[in-house]
Amino acid sequence: MDGRRRNPYQLTDETPVYVISVAAQLSGLHPQTLRQYDRLGLVSPDRTAGRGRRYSARDIDLLRQVQQLSQDEGINLAGIKRIIELENQVAALQSRVAELTAAVEGAAAAMQQREAQVHASYRRDLVPYQDAHQTSALVVWRPKPKRPGPE
Repeated sequence: MDGRRRNPYQLTDETPVYVISVAAQLSGLHPQTLRQYDRLGLVSPDRTAGRGRRYSARDIDLLRQVQQLSQDEGINLAGIKRIIELENQVAALQSRVAELTAAVEGAAAAMQQREAQVHASYRRDLVPYQDAHQTSALVVWRPKPKRPGPE
């Protein structure tokens, strides 16, 4: 969940509302096929207190995907289960990448703000030091004349 409270009466794609007969009709599968998919862990609907299955709209989409992969692509159920697991893993990783990206962007913004605060705190009454070796001034050296001395 994202931390916000949800309205308990609001329906989402994850809300389990369909009994097995309705889910079977919506997905175009036999109820016994849905039970088999549940036993194999392909589609795991929520359960009521009386252990009855309740399917969500997302479960119906997943049932259709399993049917399509099985019938049209010829993939066996073990392969379909692995595909679903990998898709779920990819979705979880993409979500984690999005979280980390947001955290990095937040840290970068905080760093830029702190850097701006540091620059704003510089004293303005100080004159920057300039190294004498980096000036372009020309200095002429003339030797002192020799004084006549005792020889």
